[in-house]
Amino acid sequence: MTLWQAIVLGIVQGLSEFLPISSTAHLRIIPAWLGWGDPGAAFTAVIQLGTLASVFIYFARDIVNIIRDAFTGKSKLGWMICAGTVPVVVLGLSCKKYIEHNWRSLYVIAAAIIGLALVLALAEWFERRRQKLREMNELSWLDAIVVGCFQAIALIPGSSRSGCTITGGLFLGMKRDTAARFSFLLSLPAVFAAGMFELKELRHAGAVDWTNVIVATVVSFVVGYASIAFLLGYLRRHTTWVFIIYRLVLGALLLAALAAGKLSPL
Repeated sequence: MTLWQAIVLGIVQGLSEFLPISSTAHLRIIPAWLGWGDPGAAFTAVIQLGTLASVFIYFARDIVNIIRDAFTGKSKLGWMICAGTVPVVVLGLSCKKYIEHNWRSLYVIAAAIIGLALVLALAEWFERRRQKLREMNELSWLDAIVVGCFQAIALIPGSSRSGCTITGGLFLGMKRDTAARFSFLLSLPAVFAAGMFELKELRHAGAVDWTNVIVATVVSFVVGYASIAFLLGYLRRHTTWVFIIYRLVLGALLLAALAAGKLSPL
């Protein structure tokens, strides 16, 4: 991997981590289209630490309040986030081999891209028919567990962690920007754990160009911070249909390229 490739992958990670379009899919598809090698699941997980840092900084005040309120008993949101993290931890540990190998097939990614687009479209249909939508302070333990289960589905490359959790939030009657905000906060424990685990794996790997890893991580942080601000502002005024259409087009193009033999599925 060259330094230029690392910068491009950092930009891709930062842009696609928080938009409901799947960063893992784009980090797999774009190198394949450009004739680069697959950066691998470990590289993908580690540079997610950059976008994780952007969440910590963007929501620093919220995070401090959540931790303080959890220990003083003012709010259960912090404990609810912990509970919502359990499904992704259980599925992530039990399906690690498939996540890192079998599920990185471009056929699986294409199916996940299209499948989540259709489910998100259904969630939007339900959302438009609700009389009242809920804010963050109205969320319950059940909401956290259900959205946590949606987050676990995102372990399938192409489904999108933010896309899955926002979809779950819409099904549960949350406002779009509330669903996105809860999605970002819910990502903190899971992404941190996955990134640290893969960082340890990379340390024991053979030839790792740490300069490229660090550059990609820093770039993903900068671009990711801007992406959070954009998405929260966008969802206050718009639906997710632009992302649904994008996913359908991307999935169709990917399947067409695979059928024509222009891309290798592995």
